[in-house]
Amino acid sequence: MASTVKKQTLRVTIQEDIVLNGTNYGSKTKVNFASINEIYKRIVTCPANVDTTIFKTAVTADVSDAGLDLQDIKYIRVTNLDDSNSVNLNLQIDVTESDSGASTVDETATILLGAGESFIMGAAHDAIATYTDGSVQTNLHDLESILVDPSANAVDMEIFVASV
Repeated sequence: MASTVKKQTLRVTIQEDIVLNGTNYGSKTKVNFASINEIYKRIVTCPANVDTTIFKTAVTADVSDAGLDLQDIKYIRVTNLDDSNSVNLNLQIDVTESDSGASTVDETATILLGAGESFIMGAAHDAIATYTDGSVQTNLHDLESILVDPSANAVDMEIFVASV
């Protein structure tokens, strides 16, 4: 089967607008991701008191569990759509990079994501690491999945992933 999907460039713009005491401190940053031909986008309701996996990677594209090919991911955005409640956004990290296809979470980095806020990252392969002993290291590891802990409040989350 020959695909009719034509690769396109994803254009992302981040803009801050603020004027303090007559001085503009705003900023605009643009970045392009070329050759994108796959988009994964969905809104997920995360029930109160339930840790919800909203996204996971795979060694290769895995249609059985909706895992996206780790090597192909170029851009990830997670947005908390709730208007008043924050969530803990857990980045599950595969430190051993075992590439087994099974759940291989070795570490977790947790980020507080306030109401209406977004978290953005680029590639998922060799993209993140955590350290507990205070040492400076440069070994980055794979993102295995993203889990949302909404605490006692049900929240809606949006996940957007672009890959080649």
